[in-house]
Amino acid sequence: MSVRQSLLAILDQGPCYGYQLRAEFDRRTGSTWPLNVGQIYNTLDRLERDGLVEKDDVDEQGHVYWRITDAGAAEVRDWLAAPVERGQGTRDELAIKLAVAATLPGVDVTAIIQTQRRASLAQLQELNRAKYAGSSPDGPEELAWSLVVDSMIFAAEAEVRWLDHTEQRLALHPERTFSLELATERPKRGRPARTEAPAQDVPA
Repeated sequence: MSVRQSLLAILDQGPCYGYQLRAEFDRRTGSTWPLNVGQIYNTLDRLERDGLVEKDDVDEQGHVYWRITDAGAAEVRDWLAAPVERGQGTRDELAIKLAVAATLPGVDVTAIIQTQRRASLAQLQELNRAKYAGSSPDGPEELAWSLVVDSMIFAAEAEVRWLDHTEQRLALHPERTFSLELATERPKRGRPARTEAPAQDVPA
């Protein structure tokens, strides 16, 4: 999730102060990823450093408004026009956990999968039961909320399907087929051993 670009896109609608930005972000994402004020101001400081926003007026209550620069508006346009790039590799914690567990001797990977499936199904049921709590059930805020929740539902469903697929694949192999002992051959690359610098002759 790009907090940076999201805040820029909101500022592209008009100047805002920090708490206002947080409230607008919550409105537009269904409060599913709440941001703390410190995160908002840290992001604003970085955006200012990069020349994408700048401080504007201060109101009677002391709120410092921020406004987007031309460079910031251009970044918003680029962000909205570009696809979200997914990394070629995966750093998904669950995928890494199961991949490692499947290579460890004596680990019951099936039990790990079943525990995760129960948790994933419970999350899926909770998402399917979720109801919009806002004051305008047919307004744009409800639409934003439902889009985010739908995304989370589809992701949870995909996770359950992947767990089923993983369990079926592992069932095709005898126990310990994939178990890996620690390699006996030491890697050639690594941090070199520290050596003392040779003493230099000091002229008399």
